[in-house]
Amino acid sequence: MKGFFSAVFVLALIFFFSGFKPQRTEYQNLYFKKIEEFKKQQENLLNDLKESSLSGIGKENLLKKIHYSRLKLKGLDFWLRYLEPISYKQINGPLPVEWENEVFEKFEKPYKRLGAGLTLAEEELGEASPDRKKLADYIQKSIKALDVFKADSITKNLETHHHFFLANRLFLLNLAAIYTTGFECPDTTQVITELKFMLNDVRASYDVFNQNFPATQVNAQYLEFFDKTLRFVQTQPVNFSAFDHFTFIRDYVNPLFALNQQMIRDYAVTSNNFNDYSLSDNCNSIFDKSLYEGMNVKGIFSRVDDEETLTEIRRIGKLFFYDPILSGNNKRSCASCHKPTEYFTDTVVTTNLQFNGFMSLPRNTPTLINVVYNHLLMLDGKHISLQAQGKDVTTNPIEMASNVDTLLKKVLSCKDYKKSLNKFAKYTPEEKNVSMNHIVSAISFYYSDFSNYYSHFDYAMEKKKELPEDAKHGFNIFMSKAQCATCHFVPQFNGVKPPYIGSEFEVLGVPHDTTFTGISPDKGRYEINPANETFDAFRTGTIRNAQFTKPYMHNGVFKTLDEVIDFYDAGGGAGKGLKVPNQTLESDSLHLTEQEKKDLLAFIFSLNENVIFETPPVALPLSKSEELNSRKVGGEY
Repeated sequence: MKGFFSAVFVLALIFFFSGFKPQRTEYQNLYFKKIEEFKKQQENLLNDLKESSLSGIGKENLLKKIHYSRLKLKGLDFWLRYLEPISYKQINGPLPVEWENEVFEKFEKPYKRLGAGLTLAEEELGEASPDRKKLADYIQKSIKALDVFKADSITKNLETHHHFFLANRLFLLNLAAIYTTGFECPDTTQVITELKFMLNDVRASYDVFNQNFPATQVNAQYLEFFDKTLRFVQTQPVNFSAFDHFTFIRDYVNPLFALNQQMIRDYAVTSNNFNDYSLSDNCNSIFDKSLYEGMNVKGIFSRVDDEETLTEIRRIGKLFFYDPILSGNNKRSCASCHKPTEYFTDTVVTTNLQFNGFMSLPRNTPTLINVVYNHLLMLDGKHISLQAQGKDVTTNPIEMASNVDTLLKKVLSCKDYKKSLNKFAKYTPEEKNVSMNHIVSAISFYYSDFSNYYSHFDYAMEKKKELPEDAKHGFNIFMSKAQCATCHFVPQFNGVKPPYIGSEFEVLGVPHDTTFTGISPDKGRYEINPANETFDAFRTGTIRNAQFTKPYMHNGVFKTLDEVIDFYDAGGGAGKGLKVPNQTLESDSLHLTEQEKKDLLAFIFSLNENVIFETPPVALPLSKSEELNSRKVGGEY
């Protein structure tokens, strides 16, 4: 008997060291089967590409094969986009070169990512004279990228239930934000067809998953609701401009998201994927402001949880916001440009005054409301934290022109400030002495509270209010024909798309004036990260509260939202005849009707948030230095 067990042990060692692997489950087999099917289709496409004409019937046949390949990809998208998103760009990258800046720019510099795959191949085939070599390269890279998804480091995720519900969450977020918008589908006549195919395929994968993971199944309530979603989509028109995006998200996608979030909690799902870096497991609506975290609003006070202390930090932060003591001449405060009663911007001037009091700043003042839902700040993405931005503005010679050492001496000459800051410093062992970090962190904590308000549209999406029909229609136009949603993503309607870890930059060809005689001289993102793709690129801001945050664009060139809509409708700067070789906005006219423009405005107005603004401080803390006690609340200019 002893010899028998020894033999079994030896055989086990042989299997182990010879690379023996346990038999795959049906769920794993489904994954690998779909990869092989898609790869085979891609190889067939590549072979046809080598032999077919790139014009006439040959071109049409290739386009049909690309569309068929896209359907095969949609059956895999659920896994691929979550498991390895960088490699996914080689399979279905929307741009030839991307400098999109993930949250990890907080830890490393941005780097160039080359796109490839079906979207770029389809766009190239749509050119008057397609480049066969470029087409083949896009498809070859796509085929090669599939090997990454077979690696053990990727496929081991399929051995447990954890990845499934997190991938499903990303899938649902993308249903709301990109899958119905044409963001990565050049032929918009295929958008809803692809959506229907994808939903059916994902539904089948739920069943296979449940067979293999009986203890952590997709529950019956979710499956019943998903089947209702399928039936709704099947009744919708194929034309994505006629598709009811509003009802789809409100009545189906958002409730499914809540059910999936509950399963994430019930099954104690954990993540080791950076796709989940910013997302919350606790919110139950895509339109909950806690869906994702972009900025650390507490800064150096991150460890502070005591409500009494946080209230005091906020009180001091408010005083600092209105106090010109932070400026070099004691006449300029944060509120000089970010006027709280004007949604923390300045709606009167095109750009605010410089520190010298007579020249103008080069850029329009952006609102601070909802700024916390970005990962990069400033219109050029210069800063990775609210606190770094605060330091920069305070010390910038053309803004507040302060010296840190002098500023600290002035602040600590005020008894109220000194007492509170010394108390706060006890909570920050990394900096035991009062520093600039304490000041800017108090300020960011103060104004971040104003990002926690909701709009009529948010309440409508959670079925707490009804949305007027013109606003509903405007949202559907926003998501389709107007192409707004390909840059302004649900739910913040800014440049941060699922999984909400990156800030997108766009080149629009913004003119220097409304005569359109030339493009704005501001190079934008190029000054921070020089590259052909970043020249004249600016971070995509939110359109929440846009009715109250004029003027518009980085230089404040447009005074009304009507002008903005007309600019986009015309095809941006290139559509207006300006030379913008790297424009990311489609240069052809959108051909929006006057009624569609009015409905778009109705939707934008429904994003106005019910912000409760506070009155300014009655007075500022007194200083030991008499010359500082004449400073005015909010500054002088």
